[in-house]
Amino acid sequence: MKLEGTFEAPEAINRWQTVALGVGGIGVAVLIAVIAFFPEQREEALRGWLLGFIFWAGIGFGGLGILLLQYLTGGAWGVVIRRLSEASTRTIPILAILFIPIVVGVYQLYEWANLHAAGTDKIMNHRGWYLDPQWWTARAALYFIILFCIAYFLNKWSLKQDSAETPEEAAGYLGAATKLAAPGIIIYVLVVTFLSVDWVMTLEPHWFSTMFGFLFVAGWALSCFSFAVCILAFLSDKAPMDRVLGKRHFHDIGKLMLAFVMVWAYFNFSQYLIIWSGNLTEETPFYVIRSKGMWGAIGLILIIFHFAFPFLVLLMQDFKRKAKLLALLAGFILVMRLVDMYYIIGPSPKVGDLSKHLMEVPFTFTVWDIVAPIAIGGIWLWWFFRELKARPLVPIKDPFLENAVKHGKGH
Repeated sequence: MKLEGTFEAPEAINRWQTVALGVGGIGVAVLIAVIAFFPEQREEALRGWLLGFIFWAGIGFGGLGILLLQYLTGGAWGVVIRRLSEASTRTIPILAILFIPIVVGVYQLYEWANLHAAGTDKIMNHRGWYLDPQWWTARAALYFIILFCIAYFLNKWSLKQDSAETPEEAAGYLGAATKLAAPGIIIYVLVVTFLSVDWVMTLEPHWFSTMFGFLFVAGWALSCFSFAVCILAFLSDKAPMDRVLGKRHFHDIGKLMLAFVMVWAYFNFSQYLIIWSGNLTEETPFYVIRSKGMWGAIGLILIIFHFAFPFLVLLMQDFKRKAKLLALLAGFILVMRLVDMYYIIGPSPKVGDLSKHLMEVPFTFTVWDIVAPIAIGGIWLWWFFRELKARPLVPIKDPFLENAVKHGKGH
């Protein structure tokens, strides 16, 4: 089976890119204006910004994790999803720019920054320089640099492979990426663990969990797979991807989605079980607060619709072979991923409220919790579509491309 013709992105991507930029540009401008000129709304807007950033960064950073995983394991799914994953990793620069308001607003967003400045909190004093805002900012820069460097080399070798003159040369670039993937995935897990602690877990300045980083590794992988399914399903009946994608590709990716749905649930249950069995004053408030009132209802929604429902549906083999249906479920999972991030961020104490935080936290939901994810998503998608158009939609010189296409068209 000889693949011929070009593999450029269809014209529809241009329209999506324009819409994303329009929506994102307006939304981000409104948010920045509110943060800059309306002090009474500043903290709420920054929390919404953090919610949107963590959700979309999960797809961008998650794309790097998926890229490393597919180089390590191989398989037809990895070949057809590679360019989407690469485009996701190349959004790291725009994510770094979108992180700037969080750095600027660190004292309005994180209670630990104020406790550290006051020097009156024993726990903050014990943690010392690690939670100093300057060192926190320096670590954030280091996280972006490390992930960018790994993504840079993987993208560089993939691009060079497209212009390889011999199969041996193409295989050489693939081998180089595979060699980087082994240590790269270890570094990736460590970086995601540290950044999730710095950026999200410290919203609860006295709380800690040894499982927290793994929740983000698994959750962000699920986010990226779900996002990729939505894009691939959109492209599956359009040239040139209608010549590439087949039912078995979606079936394979659906099985990986099922795996990460289960892993996400396992890590969440493990964290809950460890904290429940330990029964320590420093740990239990996280779940005590999130088990009451509307927060408890959201927790139940996550159990049912982030785990049980997708788990049961993805067990059905025929369902995973139907691109459009799988994309609908993938979109639903992405919504649940956003709800999950809100469940973690929303009940965390606001600046100045830490002393009252052991009591029941009232349910709060602001317009910025909707506006910010849409606004940041618009900017991220604009950049993503820009990068997706920059290269062929499949690695045209990959030694395994033809076999990967045959696999997808099989029964």
